[in-house]
Amino acid sequence: MKLSDTVRIAMWSGPRNISTAMMRAWGSRGDTVVVDEPFYAYYLKATGKEHPGAQEVIVTGEIDWGKVVAQLTGPIPKGKRIFFQKHMTHHFLPEVDRQWLEAVTNCFLIRDPREVIASYIKKRENPAVEDLGFVQQAEIFEFVRARAKLLPPILDARDVLENPERMLRLLCGAVGVEFSESMLSWPPGLRETDGIWARYWYGEVAKTTSFRPYRPSHDEVPERLYKIYQRCHECYDRLYQYRLR
Repeated sequence: MKLSDTVRIAMWSGPRNISTAMMRAWGSRGDTVVVDEPFYAYYLKATGKEHPGAQEVIVTGEIDWGKVVAQLTGPIPKGKRIFFQKHMTHHFLPEVDRQWLEAVTNCFLIRDPREVIASYIKKRENPAVEDLGFVQQAEIFEFVRARAKLLPPILDARDVLENPERMLRLLCGAVGVEFSESMLSWPPGLRETDGIWARYWYGEVAKTTSFRPYRPSHDEVPERLYKIYQRCHECYDRLYQYRLR
């Protein structure tokens, strides 16, 4: 890919990952515009899930998935060269057409499910397996892999936190753009590009000015969620073996 070419990067993550920090990194680039979880309003309307601020998200967001896809594959906003799309895998419901994925550069952000569950249950105590996004992430990965006939880039959150510059350089190389030092730091606070749900979910990332060093979590998975954890780990392992490193 020539560096002058435009690129639409769709990064697929589950919840309680470092996806918002990753959006900060890309949003710090002068040549990039970002979009935050564009299918969220549609997902909440379609499922009736009780999330913090759900009605506000539905009222202010786009609930027609076809219109969302048109925005994601149409002209890049603000005349920028790179369009970074932060996606949650569990928002990508089965009825949403997958064919448009061939029009974007897909990549995946994964995290150890034990750490995801430990973080998630601080917000919602009893998640179902579909709430955690691992099964959907594996499904999207297999679809993209089959259509592209190559491995899409995969980043593990721990690897990124342990060496942000190395992993961002690898990711940039994999998606065909030059690395920028600007990706390594950003001003604190919320952004206009953050979803309206930021006040409920982004409290910690709003305090950051860079990727925080990795700190192991010692939280155990509650027994009631152990079967869910095992299913999530199967999906995580499938992608982990192919991660950039």
